[in-house]
Amino acid sequence: MKRLLKKAITPFLPSYQVVCTTYQIIPGLPITKKLSTHSFEKGAAKEAKEFYGKVVSSDITKKLAPVEVQLRVAGITLKKAHFGPIENLDKSKIQTVG
Repeated sequence: MKRLLKKAITPFLPSYQVVCTTYQIIPGLPITKKLSTHSFEKGAAKEAKEFYGKVVSSDITKKLAPVEVQLRVAGITLKKAHFGPIENLDKSKIQTVG
């Protein structure tokens, strides 16, 4: 009964994503950014939050600076972490790669 109820509710739950934006700054060239998105099944809040925590606490993420990591639910950002001088970047001049 419990499993049947869970199957009935799951399609109506929001989907989760962890989005990692890496900025590449090379003097004399425009700033570029690359998005990496990891999507989770509908209702997978626990898995998405655990993955977000692992990405934010990873030494590799901190070495890639400037990097911005977001936990999104149905397109709305719940949590955001950034490493490096992201606030100082002129977002209007950034080009998206890939």
